Amino acid sequence: MTTATRKRKPADDGGAVFDRELDELPQELRWREWMERIEAVLFASASPVGREDLARVVGQGASVEMLIEDIQSELVGRPYELAQVAGGWMFRTRTQFADAIKAAADLGEQPLTFTEMEMGVLCAIAYHQPIDRAGLADIFGKEVSRDLLARLRYKDLITSGPRSPRPGAPHTFVTTETFLVTFDLQSLRDLPELELSDT
Repeated sequence: MTTATRKRKPADDGGAVFDRELDELPQELRWREWMERIEAVLFASASPVGREDLARVVGQGASVEMLIEDIQSELVGRPYELAQVAGGWMFRTRTQFADAIKAAADLGEQPLTFTEMEMGVLCAIAYHQPIDRAGLADIFGKEVSRDLLARLRYKDLITSGPRSPRPGAPHTFVTTETFLVTFDLQSLRDLPELELSDT
């Protein structure tokens, strides 16, 4: 049995421990194994994976960021990329292949289409969160329908936030990780600056 085979045997044979360090491997093979572990974790995940989770599969002295950079450089020219979104990393198909994917997968109409009002409310929540319905009504000058908010919640773009300090402590709304992923944002700090009019 080789060193690599011995290191990869299942953990159900008497409590074998997952070997993060891979000390018995030469440095180059160790680095390659860490890169492959990170790729495997990201490939298996449908949502962004954070640095702390990725650090669990590599050695103490390994830089997750440097491993990610090496993976990204190997993906140059491929139809997919490793993107940093929502506080983690995930594989994404490059945008120029969207039409090909739709044609092959027969995805039909995409569910994330928005009316002007839905997009307005989503933006208001993103910039003013946590915000309740009364706060949204102040922004729009009219009541925002529960149905519209339910549609945004169904698309997993918003969720309930903390209770508002207003009388009755109404629920507030905040954006979700899906919002960040959908709009390709690392965090809410990446939202574009608001241009305020002088009126």
